[in-house]
Amino acid sequence: MEEMKWIIKKYGICFLLALSLTVIGCIVWEKKEAVYPAGSRGVKVPFVQIDSQEQIESGDGAPYAYTEPECVLSMDEQQKLQNSAVSAAEMCAGVYSAVESVNDNGEIRYASTIELTKQQRKDIVNLLGDNGMVCVSDDMNMRNYEEVEDFYSLYCMGQDAQVTIYEPFTDGTFSSRTFVCRHGILQTYYIGIGWKKNGIPVIESARTNDIAEIRLTEKGYLIYTNAVIVAHGNLKEYYRVKPLPETCREFTRKYVSGLSYVSYNVLITDWDSRNVEEIIRPCMFEDIYRIHTGEIFVPDGEGISSELYESIMMTYFPVTAEQLREQCKYDADTDTYKYEMSISQPLPPFPEVVDYIENGDGTLTLFVDGVWPDYNSDYAFTNQIVVRPLGNGAFRYLSNTIQKQEMDIPVVGNR
Repeated sequence: MEEMKWIIKKYGICFLLALSLTVIGCIVWEKKEAVYPAGSRGVKVPFVQIDSQEQIESGDGAPYAYTEPECVLSMDEQQKLQNSAVSAAEMCAGVYSAVESVNDNGEIRYASTIELTKQQRKDIVNLLGDNGMVCVSDDMNMRNYEEVEDFYSLYCMGQDAQVTIYEPFTDGTFSSRTFVCRHGILQTYYIGIGWKKNGIPVIESARTNDIAEIRLTEKGYLIYTNAVIVAHGNLKEYYRVKPLPETCREFTRKYVSGLSYVSYNVLITDWDSRNVEEIIRPCMFEDIYRIHTGEIFVPDGEGISSELYESIMMTYFPVTAEQLREQCKYDADTDTYKYEMSISQPLPPFPEVVDYIENGDGTLTLFVDGVWPDYNSDYAFTNQIVVRPLGNGAFRYLSNTIQKQEMDIPVVGNR
């Protein structure tokens, strides 16, 4: 119960921040002139309050919805896309059946309530990919990505084009999203699929949205903006289209995933062992703890024992106990460090390893790009991070340098 209260406390704050930013963004959007690329409609679709089944519950419980634009696809074309989505899901039934289980009441639980493992999602992606479909899931390469590149090329030339991307999600649901450009109108047609008893796929939602802006970057990110951002939606949506070497994905997961560009200075300051104390802050601990253990840190009382704090921080950084005690609010009376929460910022940039060098002294130099979809960038800034792998599976950050590219380097405290 205490763990649940702490998680609600932490992520509830993040939720309120995200909701506030979304509301502010909607107000700003209405006040400024929208910018649309060539070939799309310069028509904004406003939020409207209505009394119908189309209502969407906002965070405060007030019913809001948007006027769904007229789909450029005919009813027959929409039906064909729905049939194709169901057929694609049926092809994966063997994978989904593997996640069926019996709950405490002896009832069968199906994929809509059970998390898929990464391997199960990868099996689905490969199954559909082998059958010629464009398919992707989180933290894996898109299959048949060339079709997305062809779509974007035709779109840029002002020609009609269409491509469908299938995606299995961790929560067991499945979707297809069709990008369509026709008569100068750019839209997505989204189909969400859940699962009935006995593993039968069923369409749970189908909706159309105008696209206000879309960009396929040179590096291979498809970043797009919906003309209407529904409640709790992101300002930008994106796919990584071009493949990333698996070793780079592995190094991203192990060494940089979860590190923040906006909560502390590890990634945004040039440092090494000579000035490491300048970047050591109490709020870093919970992220380093997660990297070390793979679990979310749940504080027990107000303080963190010096044994735990120092063993983890001195493993991952070239620091001494004396430096930690000076910089991280050590209490000598209780022999503890004060717990300081690292509040996640809404829609921050995230690091992605794009290349690496294995150095002769056993260290690795990681070349990292800051990806910031909300600012239409997958090359916001670049880092060179040197790490030393340790024999027990842990590692140590030895240094970092950062260089501005498409975006200014963030400043902690200046969100």
